[in-house]
Amino acid sequence: MEKELIVKWKIKQTEVSNVLKLLPELAQKSKSEKGNLTYEIFQSETEPTEFVLHERYANEEALEFHKNSDHYQNIVVKQIIPLLEVRELMFVKKLS
Repeated sequence: MEKELIVKWKIKQTEVSNVLKLLPELAQKSKSEKGNLTYEIFQSETEPTEFVLHERYANEEALEFHKNSDHYQNIVVKQIIPLLEVRELMFVKKLS
């Protein structure tokens, strides 16, 4: 069964440019993972510190692979999460 999630990040005001530098590599490597169906990153037009990630994986195993991948651990866990004020994850299902 597919796993789909929405992730919301609120980045510390002084760290937005640092996070923006990390996102291209994160997106490229995440999109190339086996089982990744969607990996999109959005930045709010009105609040530049707010980001939304839309991720979709073929199954739970693909999601677990992503969370345990070297690039996720090195970029997200070690470099981005310490720069966040808020991090929210919501697993979603499509209704229509």
